[in-house]
Amino acid sequence: MVNTLTPETTERAHSPRSAGPAVDGRAHTRRRGHQAVVAYLFLAPALLFFAVFLILPLGFALLLSTSRWAGFDLGDIDPVGLDNFTGLFADGSTFLTPILTNTLLFALGTVALALAGSVLVATCIDNLRFQGLWRTLYFLPIVTTVVAVGNVWKYMYEPGGLVNGVLNALGLGSVAFLQDPDTALPSVVVVQAWASVGSAILILTAGLKSIPESYYEAAALDGAGPGTVFWKITLPLLRPSLLFVCITQFLTGLQSFALIIVMTKGGPGDATNVAALEMYRQAFSYGDWGTASAAAFVLFVVVLVVTLVQLWIFRRKGEDA
Repeated sequence: MVNTLTPETTERAHSPRSAGPAVDGRAHTRRRGHQAVVAYLFLAPALLFFAVFLILPLGFALLLSTSRWAGFDLGDIDPVGLDNFTGLFADGSTFLTPILTNTLLFALGTVALALAGSVLVATCIDNLRFQGLWRTLYFLPIVTTVVAVGNVWKYMYEPGGLVNGVLNALGLGSVAFLQDPDTALPSVVVVQAWASVGSAILILTAGLKSIPESYYEAAALDGAGPGTVFWKITLPLLRPSLLFVCITQFLTGLQSFALIIVMTKGGPGDATNVAALEMYRQAFSYGDWGTASAAAFVLFVVVLVVTLVQLWIFRRKGEDA
């Protein structure tokens, strides 16, 4: 076979310049790999923390949700399949009604009251002097422990407490707020909403500050009244902040536990029993960790569905969530 390559061509083919792109590509790949290794080394502590305190407990809870376990010896874990989940919704079970129903009503009531109150108060504060002082005053319940808030309101709801004292002074009869099954849950909802208004006000006042003043000036030139300005300008432009408040308040309401156990312990009967409290009872009072874990996953699905529905509603209204 005749070699058709000239010496010059052969020299150019083997010159370092012709191998440059391939060498550069390999060097770039090695450099990227080295950077990735260094990045994972820096991330290792956070990933380890994430795995130990989230992934492993989540996997163990999933195992327990399909098992029967009393909470002592790991060797006593007895797989039962989906029996724990079917038991939650079986005839005679109280998990769906009233426990899960109470959970949703508690969360809905908290969101409705806290959102309405925080929008009203934030709008008023935005038009007042010394706004920092007012925001601080409304934020104080947030830094107070739930146990203190629950006990104070519990005494206020007593037959001889402040609330009934005001009702009696107005010529109205006393109300057994926490002892009557019909009023116990709404009474706790009011306390939860009152305690969470402060954080919502901070978020909404920040949202109000981000609305350009030029919009209000243009509305004033067009002769728009306060109601029209609120519904046509303030509320639509406040939608991102409202979305955040709705989601966070709803999640807090669905997972509420401490306030209820302090004020009512789930009573009278199951009138104020919610999913988080029922999980606590099943695990620590009855020793049924399987049912408690199954209830936790059901609550997780409820929280996920509710959050997705809220995001969908706000997106339908034209706001990119």
